[in-house]
Amino acid sequence: MNKALRYSLYALLYFVQGTVLSYFTALNPIYLRNHGLSMSQVGLIGTIGMLPFVIKIFFGMLSDRVNLLGMGHRKPYIIIGLLVQAIALLIVPTINPDTQYAYFALLAFLLMTGMALFDTCTDGLALDSTPEQDTGTVQGIMVGGRALGVVIVSGVLGFIVQEIGWSAVFWAMAVLTLLPIPFALTIREQPRPANARFEWKAFRAFSAWPVIALALLGALYSFTINGADQIMIPFLNENFGVSELSAGFYVSVWGIGVVLGGISGGRLVDRLGIRRATLTAALLALVAIGGLALITGKGLAWLLIPAFGLAYGYYETVYFATSMQRADRRIAASMFSILMAIANIGTGIGLGVTGILVDTVDYRPTFVILAVLNLLALLLIPAIFPRKQVIDAHD
Repeated sequence: MNKALRYSLYALLYFVQGTVLSYFTALNPIYLRNHGLSMSQVGLIGTIGMLPFVIKIFFGMLSDRVNLLGMGHRKPYIIIGLLVQAIALLIVPTINPDTQYAYFALLAFLLMTGMALFDTCTDGLALDSTPEQDTGTVQGIMVGGRALGVVIVSGVLGFIVQEIGWSAVFWAMAVLTLLPIPFALTIREQPRPANARFEWKAFRAFSAWPVIALALLGALYSFTINGADQIMIPFLNENFGVSELSAGFYVSVWGIGVVLGGISGGRLVDRLGIRRATLTAALLALVAIGGLALITGKGLAWLLIPAFGLAYGYYETVYFATSMQRADRRIAASMFSILMAIANIGTGIGLGVTGILVDTVDYRPTFVILAVLNLLALLLIPAIFPRKQVIDAHD
């Protein structure tokens, strides 16, 4: 499988993620609020939806160890994950979140399980085939592809809600989810060299303090940027009367910022050094999340929301690229998925805590709290990048 085809597949798979994430970012809080749910209940749904991204550790181990039906370590799992997500999306309109809250939460869990499965194995495929010097580029493509899905689909989903109805939104996302399957079928995985075969002893890497600090940074950054992301659109909807259609357009400009952040983050990781890129990402998140608290009207939102998107995409790309570089090839998908799972624990906690904070202290103070928490990254960065490694990396 040549480089251009692999990169195109990564972009398409993450584009599909972006189409679903555009709904969860722009419309799901409004959808649930329209059904009478509190922000605490909305936050709990978000937390439940993140659980599969915690148990994706086991998806990584499974794909590292098991060549399913002789089809490969990544390919069959990618296809299964896409099918699970598509089926779940078709079922969503049949469940009322207000009167069937538990069933809706279960379906959210299943839907995100499908996404977590194909996401984990896409990462595994990238880890299997990407040289270290290209990790920033690959993660920029992935983050950018996902954000591009948000950009293209967000406004369209808002239009569909207003002109057709909510059910059509879920049907459209299900169709889009199926698009990568023909491309995934073309994957031809290469046999693994002896030094890349699964070994349990490789998990000792997690006893090293730089790896522990990296995992903590993942939980921290995910807590803050995803917590802010969850409440961004409800903040505009409830304070400035932003409609579902307008919400989609706001998320589109947010997505444009994420694309630019992903591209710039990938370039800086590959060219300027991972340590400086990480420090910049933490400080940029501090400013961008704090900026959301300063929104006083719809006009200013058009400027500060894409700025937040830029910080979001930049931080994700830098963290993902760092995790790729630290992953042991013997347990590539397992180690990367563990680092991502810990980050997703931060997201899950952040979504729940952020919902409670909004109900308790309102939106603006919540943005400020999330922004300030990014300063904790300054305590972790020296541990992640010890001086010897920094010198060796010419950073």
